[in-house]
Amino acid sequence: MAETQATKTSEVRAQAKWVRCSARKARLVLDTVRGRTVPEARTVLAFSTRDVAREVDKVLRSAVANAEANHGLYGDDMYISACYADEGPGLKRWKPRARGRADRIVKGSCHITIKLTSLGAESPGRSTKPGAPSSERAKPAPSSPPTPAPEAEAAETAPAETKPAETASEAKPKAQGKAAAKPRAKKIKQGEAEPEAATRRAPESEKVEE
Repeated sequence: MAETQATKTSEVRAQAKWVRCSARKARLVLDTVRGRTVPEARTVLAFSTRDVAREVDKVLRSAVANAEANHGLYGDDMYISACYADEGPGLKRWKPRARGRADRIVKGSCHITIKLTSLGAESPGRSTKPGAPSSERAKPAPSSPPTPAPEAEAAETAPAETKPAETASEAKPKAQGKAAAKPRAKKIKQGEAEPEAATRRAPESEKVEE
């Protein structure tokens, strides 16, 4: 049994009382559809493995029907702004145990309430997620930093131009020092053949003069 009423033109409320399910189990299903649009919530409930999902789907359909019939709203353009399950009266039963004892069983019930809100009722600047706080809305872009004066730009570029000349003058003495260095004579190890210049024969003209 579901009771429906509208608190505002843009918000519709539906409630099912004395549902034969504990409030804890119903809240687990309601947490999965809170903040979703009506088509998304129906898809989630259709694939849910919990039995109470069928009761929640009935309350959701009752709220959509109330919004379309009594307020002229379109159900697919609404989202679940609030949903909760309150504790209901419990049925007290007992279970036989060993040695003639009995244990108490309390079969709980709950009251499921779903509130729908039209998407058009929100301000155009709100975020994509329904019910998001105003702090998450788009913030204005930061202003660009002030441009530096032309005198400051000239002072910054002047030392940069003198740096290459200083580095070139420092590199010159290094290059001259490298060119002035003479190659070292190769050492002849013991047992190696002497170079050709040492074993070369003297020409015949030199022998005649001697």
